[in-house]
Amino acid sequence: MSTGNKLKDQTVLITGGAGGIGRAASLLFAEQGAILAIIDYDKNSGIELVETINKKGGKSAFFHADVSDAVLLTEAISQAKQWLGRIDNLFNHAGTIIVKPLHETTLDEYDRLMAINTRSAFVTCKTVIPEMVAAGKGNIVITSSINGEKGFSLESVYCMTKGAVLQLARSVSAEYRQYGIRCNAICPGFVETAHGLREIGSLDIQGQTWEADGLASTQVRICKAEEAAAAALFLLSSDASFINGTALYVDNGWSSKG
Repeated sequence: MSTGNKLKDQTVLITGGAGGIGRAASLLFAEQGAILAIIDYDKNSGIELVETINKKGGKSAFFHADVSDAVLLTEAISQAKQWLGRIDNLFNHAGTIIVKPLHETTLDEYDRLMAINTRSAFVTCKTVIPEMVAAGKGNIVITSSINGEKGFSLESVYCMTKGAVLQLARSVSAEYRQYGIRCNAICPGFVETAHGLREIGSLDIQGQTWEADGLASTQVRICKAEEAAAAALFLLSSDASFINGTALYVDNGWSSKG
């Protein structure tokens, strides 16, 4: 399957790897020679994706888990590590969104979003990093968002979670660089995935219009999942060997407008 060698014979663990940006990344990493362990809640999509990759000559396996459950996530990571043999790279991508006024957001909704977006990133990094420390090397990319540093109406809790994982990436980079570990974040704007389109639709329903004029004035057009995946590939690859603790914005200049 390999059409490149940026990740040739390297292992990659991906959380949230069965759909959207995660799926695009799984396919791209496999094309670049990676051996993949994919964790996702969507069992059917995960199995189908692995079959697609392996039929093309790639090497991948799927591990089902609800990342909001720390026990199940840890078990899935353990199984993935056993199958991979080692974990060279981690793409911590799993996440979801709530679009809702802050004062209407319930504690259960808050807890769920924090568990999926933030706690799962902590659990995954906590579980994977010791092996990377022992190996003296490792690369981590965490999916944050343009929301990680910009505030948006109707997305307060989502912004909180994405700000938290952005700071996690920066802190991991500072704490573990002496062990040869790099950790960076990608920060996409609106992406043409089920997640991104649901976000746009939810905002439109509640009075914000992003379908055409909104996108034209911010990021010009909607981002493709493959474009965000390419940013993650760059950060995991040796091309980014001295890039550590950065937030790579995938938003066509939106964040530069202040």
